[in-house]
Amino acid sequence: MSHLDLLQLVIYLGIVLILVKPLGWYIAQIYSGKIWGRELLNNPIEKFFYKLCGIDPQQEMSWREYTTALLLLNLVSWLSIYVLFRIQAYLPLNPEAMPDVAQDLSFNSAASFASNTGWQAYGGETTLSYISQMLSITLQGFLSAATSMCVLMALIRGLVRRETTKLGNFWVDALRSIIYIFLPIAVVYAIALSQQGVIQNFNAYVQVNLIDPFMSTSGPNVEYTTQTLPMGPVASLVAIKQISSIGAGFFNTNSCHPFANPSSVSNLLEMIGLILIPAALCYTFGYLIKQRGHGWMLLSAILIIFIPCTYLTMLAEQMGNPVFDMLGTFQQSNFEGKDLRIGIIDSAIWSATTAASANGSVNCMMDSLMPQSNFLVLLLMHFGEVIFGGVGCGLYGLIFLDIIAVFIAGLMIGRTPEYLGKKIDPYEMKIISLVTLMFPLIILLLSAYACVTDIGRNSILNPGAHGLSEIIYAFTSVFYNNGSAFAGLNVNTTFYNITIGFTMLISRYWTVIAVLALAGSMARKRYVPASIASLSTHNLTFTVLLVCVIVFMGGLTFFPTLSLGPIVEFLSLWRSYAII
Repeated sequence: MSHLDLLQLVIYLGIVLILVKPLGWYIAQIYSGKIWGRELLNNPIEKFFYKLCGIDPQQEMSWREYTTALLLLNLVSWLSIYVLFRIQAYLPLNPEAMPDVAQDLSFNSAASFASNTGWQAYGGETTLSYISQMLSITLQGFLSAATSMCVLMALIRGLVRRETTKLGNFWVDALRSIIYIFLPIAVVYAIALSQQGVIQNFNAYVQVNLIDPFMSTSGPNVEYTTQTLPMGPVASLVAIKQISSIGAGFFNTNSCHPFANPSSVSNLLEMIGLILIPAALCYTFGYLIKQRGHGWMLLSAILIIFIPCTYLTMLAEQMGNPVFDMLGTFQQSNFEGKDLRIGIIDSAIWSATTAASANGSVNCMMDSLMPQSNFLVLLLMHFGEVIFGGVGCGLYGLIFLDIIAVFIAGLMIGRTPEYLGKKIDPYEMKIISLVTLMFPLIILLLSAYACVTDIGRNSILNPGAHGLSEIIYAFTSVFYNNGSAFAGLNVNTTFYNITIGFTMLISRYWTVIAVLALAGSMARKRYVPASIASLSTHNLTFTVLLVCVIVFMGGLTFFPTLSLGPIVEFLSLWRSYAII
């Protein structure tokens, strides 16, 4: 790997880290209710929406009230998307006369977008009309991401406040997330992407003549002389899907499509969007709890895991397939499934980042990655989607593991564990245990069922170890609300649409309810002043402990399964190499 290749990773992470502090400070100001010394409640936009919806912004909620409001909004979102897909044939902005979407696929897609997963069991430009794309992916990019941010802010208030039952007002938090954070960033992104060539229109699809006609490779010999180019409001969708972690693409090929990612500049901008807000939230957390060192510690733990995994992914894709080398075929790197405009390095960085960030958008065919890369992207998700993770949800998942690290340290020294001045009791550990144990339980059970039944195996196009990897990746991706996929598995079947749909809903809202219950419990506790025996949570020792907790809880739980998938596939390549 050349120095220029490494420089691309350095520049990418350097830009993100430069933006962490200013953006993190800005987000902290928004949720504190002030920006540049001005009260946000005096904003006429806020006042208009509060009056329109009958919301009292001064009235705070308990964790149960907060949860009820959140679930109500998400239920309405899910139902709205389902109905939208079922009647899209009768709605405007449908120049290609797209028919209604099937019931099982509508259920699956509604669960996907409401839960901020972005899982797509369909081809976007061949299935959804413009209005469906805008009201499902684009709109839900704001609403579902705001939901995650609200949960995070409620948890932070629970950690900071003392002897209270109030965690803020969900409707206020959601509105501020949209109008002050996601909307301004999305507008800037959309303008920048449009300038780079990402399309934004409502035109009908365009029929163009091919410069180099070709013959069909299957069936009757037919010469193709024309191609249909899809149009649509792409720039606005790409902008919010990158920064909100929803990740779903307007096109079936997502950000590999030249109309969604036409240049190296657009590629860099979209990659930055993958982790910009999740990284900045670490600073926001440290700022709001008045321990900025703890926020930087969390970001450091993330980078300690992310950088080696990304580097190894880049290295694996550059090494290519050893069998080609033995056959004498010139292949320096693994170009299969990648766009030459984007290249090996940016494809590898994006693949590792999208797995780590719970975004799920792609700029190459992840099914065509080398087995080593497949192992690494699966591992990044198995860590719990806390290595950056999604906006909001990545950080509150990391805080759960942070508390586990504190608990383990307390057991080591025989002292009641304390986190940010609050004692950690059995009730809190039961909540955290229920969440962390649910992840491997559902993923492994569903994967096992799909592997031993015909209804699950019939969708596998690549049998053997790679087919197992495809199934594991699918259920891992949807459970952790990532949404990316190994496309060799046909998931647009009744079995996968229903099981994956329920998996997305259970994983999302099981975790949300648990986080809010933990926030309510922590808010009621008294503050315990720090003493000489208190554990420091922002030094190198604790950072190493946190990294070990992340690796052991995620990596060891799924390692046997990974051994049967990408590791076996990797070894089979070298066995073939040896035989040849």
